[in-house]
This record gives sequence, structure tokens and C-alpha cells, in this order.
Amino acid sequence: MEAFRKFLNKQGKHFHKGGKLEKLYYLFEAIDAFFYSPDKVTRSTSHIRDVMDLKRMMVTVMVALVPAIAVALYNTGLQANLAIAGLSTVPVGSWQRAVISWLGIGFNPQNIWANILHGALYFFPVYILTLAVGGFWEVLFASVRKHEINEGFFVTSLLFPLILPPSIPYWQVALGISFGIVIGKEVFGGVGMNILNPALVGRAFLFFAYPAQISGDKVWVAVDSVSRATPLAQLADPLLQFGTSWWDAFIGFIPGSMGETSTLACLIGAAILIYTGVGSWRIILSVLLGMLATSLLFNVIGSDTNPMFQVTPVWHLVLGGFAFGAVFMATDPVSAAMTEKGKYLYGFLIGFLVVLIRVINPAFPEGMMLAILFGNVFAPIIDRIFINANIKRRQARHVNG
Repeated sequence: MEAFRKFLNKQGKHFHKGGKLEKLYYLFEAIDAFFYSPDKVTRSTSHIRDVMDLKRMMVTVMVALVPAIAVALYNTGLQANLAIAGLSTVPVGSWQRAVISWLGIGFNPQNIWANILHGALYFFPVYILTLAVGGFWEVLFASVRKHEINEGFFVTSLLFPLILPPSIPYWQVALGISFGIVIGKEVFGGVGMNILNPALVGRAFLFFAYPAQISGDKVWVAVDSVSRATPLAQLADPLLQFGTSWWDAFIGFIPGSMGETSTLACLIGAAILIYTGVGSWRIILSVLLGMLATSLLFNVIGSDTNPMFQVTPVWHLVLGGFAFGAVFMATDPVSAAMTEKGKYLYGFLIGFLVVLIRVINPAFPEGMMLAILFGNVFAPIIDRIFINANIKRRQARHVNG
């Protein structure tokens, strides 16, 4: 790393003011800051509030996502290999299958490495494309506004592929992350100014613009000739036979978005975020309580025509990306509620809305994406309510004192 440090120092003169590449300074600064701590120092007395800076926070979130990524690689390949094993011949037309055939690994779902490699050939191209296209927009807006590129994009670029189906067209990946970065963040002023989670904004755009590719049955298993609904969609449709065990759903061995299926992986990530203080346990807990209260209420009410009324809290927990959304999306420090009491109401609102959407409107069976976006919209109002209440209490104490 010392050689790389010297290389960056040597090239830095070309990117600083007066250099031939000064317009790309913010790209150079982003690369330098990603690998090393900034070398800038204060010229006067400084006040240290916390050792947790933005880079450490983003790195912690990325570490917490590692279990979800690992399950994404394995389960994406597992679902594809299981589908291929049920066919008489291996379907052609996929470059991923061509690579695996060329390597001679095969499509045996019992082979762990065959599953991981098959899944990696779907996940990493989507991730690399997301990083490239999203990074382009970040650099462009940073150059125009003349500000440094924030590390927050690295988390967004990792979250976005995890909430997409494995066989999504690459052009839709590029379009979705572009919409999420530009419309979801940059139009509000950039990092720290957005009121919506950029990754979810991109996902919502694709959901409504191209529903056949996002909400249809065929996208959830990475085999063109196989059509299978997600378990939550099976529960919503009485004509579909539900054949998923709770344990498989908890571990994440079910069709779905690449990184959202494993509740276990999300719980490991939650433990990391809560232990380090990066993620709010108040939000995670209140999302869970909101889901629990609302689903139990619908269980009591019941319905002869809508089977979703009978879905219990333990199933809501492990299906439809609930755990992933509660841990990694709802706790976004920019778009979530900021006040301590507001976090409880914000999280409870999301837990309430996700069940309401899933049960009352089965056209959107997953529900978590829309619930969090609604929560993002109401977060500033929720914070304002509690801030005003605190101001009134302080004014009353001042008057009485």
C-alpha cells in the first residue's frame, strides 16, 4: 500500500488547481479518500465529538451487508440450478450458463461452489454496472457543484443490486440507478439533502415503469424457461400452491431479489449495525412491533376471500424482504427520522404500512419498498412534531422557573 500511496501523491499534481486534469480533481479525491484517511488538518483548536466519521460509518454498513451478499451469491445460483435440474435439457441463450459449461463445473444444486459461481455471474455484473453508472452521475454532479464525492454512494451501489431480481436486463439496471441517484438524491442537493432512499427510488421507478420485469413471476429465477412466483406472491394468490418451509425462508433459500431473501443474514447485519451504533435499534424494533401489531389485528379480523389476512407475523418476518428493509433501508441516517422519539413512530408507521399494503392490496405483495418510501416522506413531519413538543416543554419550564 505504500507504493500505491506514493503513486497517488505523484499523480496528485495533475488533478490540483492548475493541473491538466484539474476538472477531474473530485474523482481523484474520492479514490484517495476511499483508500486512505484525509491528510487535511485543522489550523485551530478542534473539538472531537465522536470517532465515527462518514467513511467508518459507510464501511461498517458494507461489512454488515457481507452476510446478505454471501447468501445472494449462493441462493441465486441455487435457485437457477434447481430449475435447470428439473428440465430435460439445459436451456441455452445465457452467457452465464455458457461460462459455467466452458469451465466444466456443471449445474448441480448440491454443489456449493457451483451455486456460488452461478450466482456470482448474475450478481457481480449488476453490481459493477451499478457502480459504473452511478459513479458517473456522482462524479458529474460533484464536478459541476465543485464538492467532494461522498462515500455514501458506495453503500447505495451495493444496496441497489441486492434488491433487484437476478435476471433483470442490464439496461434497466443502468436506468434504475440513474433515476435513483439523479432524481432521488441530486435534485435535492446531493448527499444529506435527499428525503428518500436513493436505492429504493431507483427500485420503485423500475417497479412502476417495467412491472413485467420487476413484479412478474419469470424474473425471480435466473432461467429463461422457468416461471415461478415468490413465496409471498404465492400466499396472495389462492390459485397458487404454497410450498415453502419457514426454515428455508428464514435462511434465504427461496426465490426473490438477490440479497433480500435471508432473514438470518439480515439479523447478523443488524447485530453489527446496532453494536457499532451505526444502525438505530429503535427503528428496527419499532418496525417489527408495527408489523406484529398490524398482522395480529388482521389475523383476528380474518377474511373468507383474502388469504393474506391469515398470514402470521412469523411469515411476514421472513418473506418479501421485510428484514432487509427494516435493517438496511429503514435505518438510512439521511432519509429516516432523526429524533429519538420520532424513530419509534417512524418505524412503527413502516411496520404498519407494509402489512397494510400486503394484505389490503395484494397487487403489491412485497410491500416493504412502498412502506419505507412512505415512511421517508413522513419522517420530516414526524421529527417536526417532536421538535416542536420539546420546544414547548422547554418554554414552559422557562416560564415556570
